Amino acid sequence: MESKNRNIIIAIMLATFLGAVEGTVVTTAIPTIVKSLNGFELMSWIFSMYLLTSTITTPIYGKLSDLYGRKNTLIVGISIFLLGSFLCGISMNMYSLIAFRALQGIGAGSIFTVTYTIVGDLFAASERAKIQGWVGTVWGVASLLGPFLGGFLIDTLSWHWIFFINIPFGIISIVLLKNNLKENFKKRKVRIDYMGTLVLTTSIVLILYGFLSVGKKSSPDMVLPVICIGVALALMFVFYFVEKKSEEPIMPFEIFTRVNIVVSIIGFLVSASLIAIDVYMPIYIQNVLGFGATISGICIAPMSFTWLISSIVLSKWLTIYKEKSIILICSIILLLSSFILLTFSVGSALPWIILCVSIMGFGFGGTFTIVTIVVQDSVNYDMRGAATASNILLRNLGQTIGVSIFGTIFNLSIIKYFQNIGIKDINPSNLYSSSILNSGVSLQLIKKSLISGLHLLFICVIGINLISFLFGLLFPKKFKIK
Repeated sequence: MESKNRNIIIAIMLATFLGAVEGTVVTTAIPTIVKSLNGFELMSWIFSMYLLTSTITTPIYGKLSDLYGRKNTLIVGISIFLLGSFLCGISMNMYSLIAFRALQGIGAGSIFTVTYTIVGDLFAASERAKIQGWVGTVWGVASLLGPFLGGFLIDTLSWHWIFFINIPFGIISIVLLKNNLKENFKKRKVRIDYMGTLVLTTSIVLILYGFLSVGKKSSPDMVLPVICIGVALALMFVFYFVEKKSEEPIMPFEIFTRVNIVVSIIGFLVSASLIAIDVYMPIYIQNVLGFGATISGICIAPMSFTWLISSIVLSKWLTIYKEKSIILICSIILLLSSFILLTFSVGSALPWIILCVSIMGFGFGGTFTIVTIVVQDSVNYDMRGAATASNILLRNLGQTIGVSIFGTIFNLSIIKYFQNIGIKDINPSNLYSSSILNSGVSLQLIKKSLISGLHLLFICVIGINLISFLFGLLFPKKFKIK
């Protein structure tokens, strides 16, 4: 690999690490932050606003990268992210922190989209699989280092530094991109699709808000979510006609070929499956098995390594097997490994759990890598940014919708478990309260209620992976990666 390309990959991995670690490091710091700023009731908005703005800007950055170049778009995005980080670090109250987290998310939308597009531009399919595996592994490393880094900075300095620490790494990434990434794109006069951007953004905001409002309640009122999602679907219908008339549509419908639609749906479904493992496997290890956060992180860490290994293996498979075969192999691995989840109980051994998440990591890594490569090769260069962005957008929506639905299912399952054994007035929000524990509800009974909810979620994961496999069967046999 040439030194310039090597430096570009380093820049991309640094940028990706910034966006990835920000989620995990803030999780560790939240108790300290809300105590310092007196804003416990606004705590969830710190996460929600970052998620919201990073998701809605994804398609916008994809189109901008097609119009103005990948380098310029990514550098602008990183700069916005760093500005948001600095302002978060000097925030004096919860309202300003939430606003600046939204600004951070706007920058992160570029990082999550354009980095994959650059890899698609620079490298052949065989190399692309391996490099995207490296980038994907950054997320796993961030999930492991984030909590430790957050704890260290808070203990030695203050919570403000969890935001300031981003700045030097972001600057290094910008410098490497500026000096090494050379692009040949024709500058032309363009018309920004403001109406399409507004309609799409509004519909995505409504979808996210609708599902997030469901996931935050144990016994949700479905009126508001249904209204939000209904209006969002109506706006998507309007969006179709707006884009048809636009000279420079933010999301050209030419990118939605049969190939693109199939792999995007697979990406959406597998993202929902992944968020279930990311969120609820630590709950199982810590709250059911009784281990600490460190052991939980060690148990889940192998998923990051097998994710990378699958990408390396995939780079060799691409020269031997057809793309459809690879998609089906990865889908089968995910489906079979998800059945292992049903064997988990209150006394499962840690090596068995590590084996399960390791196999699933291989399936996740292979699926996301091949899906990204196929999406990028299914369109021409001038639409690659928009195609990659649409795929990332659907994956983000898969995680958002998935975590909301899983949260509701999990909460209602716990309530139903206690009701079935004749115990009322227990819900996930007061499960470990002193009043509940003093009333005679044992920790063993609480663990059983949790495992009953987890088993129901694992059944949902199996169903999602099965549907993903069935969509893999629809992938055209004749498609060939360039």
